[in-house]
Amino acid sequence: MQDSRSIVAGYDGSAEAAAAIQWAGEQARLRSRPLLVVHCSIWPLLTRNLGPVPGVADSGLERAAQEILEEGISRAEAAAPGLKVEGTLLHGLPASYLAEISSGEEMIVVGSRGLGGFLGLLVGSVSLELAATAACPVAVIRPDLHPGGPVVVAVDGLGSPTALEDACELASAWETGLTLVHVRHTPPGYGHREMPDADAAAGEVLSSALERARTLAPAVPVEGKVLTDTSVAHAILRASEGARMLVVGTKGQGFLRETIGSTAHAVLHHARGPVLISRRGTAARIREEQ
Repeated sequence: MQDSRSIVAGYDGSAEAAAAIQWAGEQARLRSRPLLVVHCSIWPLLTRNLGPVPGVADSGLERAAQEILEEGISRAEAAAPGLKVEGTLLHGLPASYLAEISSGEEMIVVGSRGLGGFLGLLVGSVSLELAATAACPVAVIRPDLHPGGPVVVAVDGLGSPTALEDACELASAWETGLTLVHVRHTPPGYGHREMPDADAAAGEVLSSALERARTLAPAVPVEGKVLTDTSVAHAILRASEGARMLVVGTKGQGFLRETIGSTAHAVLHHARGPVLISRRGTAARIREEQ
């Protein structure tokens, strides 16, 4: 059966979304995937006057939304000539629609920020909500890009198999290095005192993850680091400086913060470069669990 999964990119006309569209187009080309550009117009939530102004050609909020979508499609086609690009215009809050679309897709790509001011407050943090509700990996593209950097993946005590798989796929597609980071968490006040059992356990986690990574991505250089810090997120963020992509997994259920996990939550807020949140499952099931 032919794999029909697409890369889906949200576009709202902002500079951040433009960077996300370009990144998504390049990634779709590397993976031989079609690209679906989505624009969600929130104007129907605010007014019923969407039609053209009488006597003014190409006017009205609905036409403006269509033009934003067309602009996004044009940017994608320019970023990856020859790529199959489609577009769809939806009406409502972006995160909700993108989460529904995500089921069965390859990846969702969004910019780090959307519309500012009042509309930005109304829409909320699309990337943060998607990180908790999407049924596929979510790439959040930020302007601090490092094309020559490695892919960095955070590996927890269970080996973070989904995040590791996504990181290996990215590193292989880019033909770039892969760095695995495992953080040995020490409570405040412990400092960096020696703890042989904890050090050995951390080494075993990293060793197992390195073995799997070299199997999944045999053509790229792979290295690993065990870090010690009172904050797991802080250690990951420092290790990812200069990375082409930081990949983290999610865990936890309940409200938004717990659903994506405190580490992923902190990384999304503070990372300066692109972040991939590894997710799997169905959007419907995820919503039921919240």
